[in-house]
Amino acid sequence: MDSERPLSYDTLVTRAVADPSVVGLVLKGSRAHDGMATEHSDHDLYIVVADGATTELSALHGNRSATLDVIVMPLAGFRAAGMPGFERYALARARVVLDRLDGGTGIARLLAEKGRLDADEAFREAGDLLDAYANSLYRSLKNDRDGQPLAARLDAADSVRFLLELLFTLDRRPRPYNKYLEWELTRYPLPGWDTGALLEAVGRISSTGDAAVQRSVFARVEADVRRAGLGAVLDAWGEDLELMRGETGPYPGVRP
Repeated sequence: MDSERPLSYDTLVTRAVADPSVVGLVLKGSRAHDGMATEHSDHDLYIVVADGATTELSALHGNRSATLDVIVMPLAGFRAAGMPGFERYALARARVVLDRLDGGTGIARLLAEKGRLDADEAFREAGDLLDAYANSLYRSLKNDRDGQPLAARLDAADSVRFLLELLFTLDRRPRPYNKYLEWELTRYPLPGWDTGALLEAVGRISSTGDAAVQRSVFARVEADVRRAGLGAVLDAWGEDLELMRGETGPYPGVRP
């Protein structure tokens, strides 16, 4: 590599494809999301190497520049990458550049597995997320009732994080990063939810803490989680549920 010139994505791909120890190349980030790349977007590339193999490309692990970030890891490490974790969504929506595993389908299969939560895993996580969502929602509505508008807005914004985590977990999917939320929902809507109305609602809740909108969304969430077998989590809140439910009409597109 010319030390005077930074390594380019195309050059690296060419070198990796020519290396028999490389079983997969995976591109993640904006470059893997159609329509999301800008002039500032770099290439985030995983180089997956056969277990036990050695390659000069390992020296590039951790390379970071304005145009190229590189992660080199053995296949065993890639199998576990992001499972679970912050990286899981990035890999679930990553793009396969090279697949030499299992006849040319193995890397793609691993990415697909990262995009689908195990049913038991999802149920356990959904219960914890529901409780966290209810906690932030309750605090927001209590602060709104008690004349604490700033605290109400801050708690409402906190609740959106847990709400989105919960909704994606109920669908057994990793939650997208905020940058990709609209991209994800436009292409892969959450079952039963109107994407435009949901995005409008979470935007309104985050910015204003609107109590009526929060209650309308909660009404829809309550119906969903009870169908999913998580009613006991809400029932544990006892009489506090009445504050969460309140007296309000449904928010368009998020009816229970």
